[in-house]
Amino acid sequence: MIDFNKPAFVGRELDYVKKAIDNGKLCGDGEYTRRCSLWMQQHFDVNHVLLTTSCTHALEMAAYLSDIQPGEEVIMPSYTFVSTADAFVLRGAKIVFVDIRPDTLNMDEKRIEAAITPKTRVIVPVHYAGVACDMDGIMGIAGKYGLKVVEDAAQGVNASYKGKALGTIGDFGCYSFHETKNYTMGEGGALVFQNNDYLERAEILREKGTDRSKFFRGQVDKYRWMNYGSSYLPSELNAAYLYGQLEASEQIMKKRMEIYEYYHKNLRHLKEEGKIEQPFVPEHCSHNAHMYYLKVRDLKTRDSLITYLKEQGIQSVFHYVPLHSSPAGLRFGRFSGEDIYTTKESERLLRLPMYYNLDMENVKRIVDAVNAFPGF
Repeated sequence: MIDFNKPAFVGRELDYVKKAIDNGKLCGDGEYTRRCSLWMQQHFDVNHVLLTTSCTHALEMAAYLSDIQPGEEVIMPSYTFVSTADAFVLRGAKIVFVDIRPDTLNMDEKRIEAAITPKTRVIVPVHYAGVACDMDGIMGIAGKYGLKVVEDAAQGVNASYKGKALGTIGDFGCYSFHETKNYTMGEGGALVFQNNDYLERAEILREKGTDRSKFFRGQVDKYRWMNYGSSYLPSELNAAYLYGQLEASEQIMKKRMEIYEYYHKNLRHLKEEGKIEQPFVPEHCSHNAHMYYLKVRDLKTRDSLITYLKEQGIQSVFHYVPLHSSPAGLRFGRFSGEDIYTTKESERLLRLPMYYNLDMENVKRIVDAVNAFPGF
């Protein structure tokens, strides 16, 4: 069976994990946490990087730092993972879902303004498949109405919009280093932001509500409980594994792009024959080959293709069930306007295997199997 996903492994990770053990500090904010943070600061041109235990926790931190109050509203797409909404629901917010664009599957920036009410506080663009939302349009709307922007860039690490790294354009950006992502630490994430004014509150929040970060920098002689907080620091073992991946980021990106381009080139004839739609990347976006998906005619065709590929020894998957149709989505949110594309596109989409250690012979086998599918 060709697996849908396997976590990336380049060979350096175990050396760094061993060094972390030898250093005798396994809790957070050690040498490898600092190395990862500095790497991202330099490569993504962002002022502050706080490594977290997950992208979920990065989103929770962003929601807190955005000063969300109970009853206030947050605008986001319904076609996203539950954490995008959960982080704000935990603060008592009402989620307002808007439709997606059929080309990128990102939130339709043209539908945001109609969803704004006096209670709106935050817009949350989700960069689906590592392809940027229209950040100029979104930032323009946010500026017009005095709203904060929290970028869910879980899939967007090392992708960009008009030369700017995803996650660094809004007020906050949230990254994922889950095992399904391009670069992994098993479970993990990061909160990134440019504004220095957020740093002290963010550090206190991340360090269980204490000024422990200042204590370790020698800025205070003892640390104290300062405010609300939680334990959002990942272990040094996780950070050490991630650093091995970040050091090899170009190597990992090159292989993923090779797989992506092979799929794109060798399945293009199916698009030209009207049997599938392929991913679309706007000219001003630089994607990161996070995933490769096909959109087929309808739900029945999608399910038949998944079954067919499984019979050929290939694991493929669909993606999100739109949040607004779920029990929690109905309870904590509402859909603004008409659901023209969200449900329709979600039911047509199928993801093909995509990971660093996927052999190109198996990529060819996957393409041959898709091309031979009798149900198109």
